Amino acid sequence: MRRWPRWVVDTNVLVSAFLWQGTPSRVIELAGEKEVQLFTSRALLDELAATLAKKKLARYVDATGLAADQMLASYRRIATLVTARRLDRQVSRDADDDAVLACALAARADLVVSGDDDLLSLKSFNGIPIFTVAQAIKGFASTAS
Repeated sequence: MRRWPRWVVDTNVLVSAFLWQGTPSRVIELAGEKEVQLFTSRALLDELAATLAKKKLARYVDATGLAADQMLASYRRIATLVTARRLDRQVSRDADDDAVLACALAARADLVVSGDDDLLSLKSFNGIPIFTVAQAIKGFASTAS
């Protein structure tokens, strides 16, 4: 039986996917096509909700024809919620990014997808690679063919 790749996707990638489409939206498409499994945590969902609710993004959210809560609900339908414990010590240069790493551990993720330099500079965490969207899509395409 085939095991689908388990990915944790950082908030910045999700916001780009929802608001500007492009390469980041391919991550959402792969999950919708059941080609990869996406995992999230309460902390990451809260961060996504707070980011989509920012005034500076309001016109971009409006342009999608969806409300921020509809985008969040859509993501919750395709992502599996895991209970992620806080890390014992700060790992990323930005402590807020440790929530992504904690989620990856809890999900037993195969990959973290991020556009955040603080995470990308780590290259991996506990054996879990940290890739850009382009790297993740390219790697997926090479293993899927």
